Amino acid sequence: MLTRRKLLLAGAGAIGARAQRVDYPEYARCLPDFLAELASDAYRQRNDALLKLTSPEAIRARQHWVRETFWKLVGGMPERTPLNQRLMGAFERDAYRVEKLVYESRPGLQVPVNLYIPKTGAPPYPGVLFQMGHALNGKANDAYQKCCQGLARFGFVVLAFDPMGQGERTYYPKPDGVTTRLRSADEEHSLPGRQMLLAGDTATRLQVWDAVRSLDVLASHPLVDPGRLASAGQSGGATLTMLLAAVDDRLAAAAVSSGNTENFACADFDPPGSVDDAEQDLIGSGPVAFDRWDLLYPLAPKPLLIIASAHDFFGTYSPRYLSNGREEFARLQKVYAVLGRADQARWVETPAPHGLGYSLRCQIYAWFERWLKGRPTDGLEEPEVQPERDQTLWSGRTGNVVRDFGSKTPVMLARESAAKFVPSVLSRGEIRKLLGLDWNRRPEPRIAGRLRSEACDILALEVHAAPRVAAPAWIFAPRHADPSKPVLLVVEPRGRNARWREGDLYHQLAAMGVVVCAADVRGIGDLRPEVGRGAQQYEIPHSREEAYAWASLILGAPLLGQRVADLLSFVNAFAELAETRGRRIALAALGEMGPPALFAAALHDRIERTYLSGVLASYRSILEADEYRQSFANFLPGILKRTDLPQVAAAAAPRRIVVAGAVDGAGALMDVSRVYQEVRNVEIRAQGAWDAPTLASL
Repeated sequence: MLTRRKLLLAGAGAIGARAQRVDYPEYARCLPDFLAELASDAYRQRNDALLKLTSPEAIRARQHWVRETFWKLVGGMPERTPLNQRLMGAFERDAYRVEKLVYESRPGLQVPVNLYIPKTGAPPYPGVLFQMGHALNGKANDAYQKCCQGLARFGFVVLAFDPMGQGERTYYPKPDGVTTRLRSADEEHSLPGRQMLLAGDTATRLQVWDAVRSLDVLASHPLVDPGRLASAGQSGGATLTMLLAAVDDRLAAAAVSSGNTENFACADFDPPGSVDDAEQDLIGSGPVAFDRWDLLYPLAPKPLLIIASAHDFFGTYSPRYLSNGREEFARLQKVYAVLGRADQARWVETPAPHGLGYSLRCQIYAWFERWLKGRPTDGLEEPEVQPERDQTLWSGRTGNVVRDFGSKTPVMLARESAAKFVPSVLSRGEIRKLLGLDWNRRPEPRIAGRLRSEACDILALEVHAAPRVAAPAWIFAPRHADPSKPVLLVVEPRGRNARWREGDLYHQLAAMGVVVCAADVRGIGDLRPEVGRGAQQYEIPHSREEAYAWASLILGAPLLGQRVADLLSFVNAFAELAETRGRRIALAALGEMGPPALFAAALHDRIERTYLSGVLASYRSILEADEYRQSFANFLPGILKRTDLPQVAAAAAPRRIVVAGAVDGAGALMDVSRVYQEVRNVEIRAQGAWDAPTLASL
């Protein structure tokens, strides 16, 4: 009788007689290619929509759509609440006066302001809202001070305020209480920005609302002409000017200098795309074909100056920065032409690196002199300027609004909001929608190769989890498998190769009669993405997991949902493989792989038992942490408005789940007995274990 064992031995002999060929796909391309397909769809849809802007009526409809869609994407327009504006001090210079103010953009959220008021000329003056790039000292940065002083000397009232996480609004200060203890001002935006997503809020919404309320302060000043208001900014401040242009029609002109004038979904998309700080990443914008350049359309046909550094396509932003900016400006200028104002949109390129240097400041002065005053600007030079000491500009005594004025922080606001939410157990359909999970593919398992080991045969398995995604795994098939034991699907942060060597965990389990499937899911192990094209200083950081997590959220396919789809594909594949067909299935996950495993368990009845070691206890604990230590790949926007991990576990009932050594958002061991006290299908263990006896007992 020709048994399976004899067939395998015969195959081994045949292989010895000829060269064996193993054809692996390029796994490092799988996640990038998946996202590139989504970006291509968004790019095509948006281009189709813009081609229809051939009349003033069509343009007005598009402008309305942009404003409405923007507020939906970022979490909704906040309520205009009392500003509670206070004058904290002032000082005089020869041509202008500086008033130091503080106001509340949202209840309890204090914003420090410098208001530059000219002493020459006749009021009412045109007003300029100057928005800061990501300088640690915010409005006290030398280049930004120079521009504000220069505008004041030209006869503009200028309002300069510290954005979220900069200057006096540093929310993670060092012990000296002034500069940030985080790695950059950018992280001062993004660390809380990621937490805010869990509560359904965004750093984008917070920052644009600060700008709107700052414009309220400027427009209401008795010396300002509310019909001649403008916004200008450099780098991140230029991007905030773009955000303001999308929502506030009081602007009569704008100047955008070295902002993120690059669409996410663009021609020749280079995954993960131009992801950036939290406030610049528009979550869910891909599926509705909305992108960064759309922010400028509501301003048309008012005067718009865009200054781009030609150096930025390899020095600051992505390789598509300049080419996409030129393409998109040409589209926008056609809109200006349809509205009869082609001359009021201008694109300027500078060879200089990223920064608001002398020549760029002069471009801004000239633009506003021309369009807000109607004056000729040939040969315009910067007047005498002299930056002040940081302390001179502080609205508070010690330079920190939390300490000086008891300001709330963005995370405090998110916690207050989340405290009103009651998590519930969701249906499978609701869970799938939350994950952005479009998973209905046949896995089409393929064995790429086989080899023999001491106690088992090792199979190189692939499943087709999504278009252009082949997810790999090792199957360790014991020669004497214990029929009473389930197939054990294992997923851990280091991927399938972490413990595959002889004598290691997977071989130990096989020796105990357990069929083990050690899998990679998108972004880990062999599915870690390649480094993209472009300058190292940009591409290497953007090849990391967080950048791909942002890109996935922008394109409407959360990386968490993608990983769940991969796990479900492996589970379905087991029904088609001789080594796993008909067996019960257990799922084991370590560390950051816990949330994908838990969601998969809630969605698939064939997963009879799930073991989670050292995993996150709850999303709420991330929001409660000062500095959390959890993978952004597991974040879901607005999840705390609907559910949390204990309720996801409850959705798997009556199937059993073991939570061992759970940790809080900061990564510390946590007593989760209260968190899971109403979840009857969960067994709590104080310590996590990841060894053969523990996993073999599932």
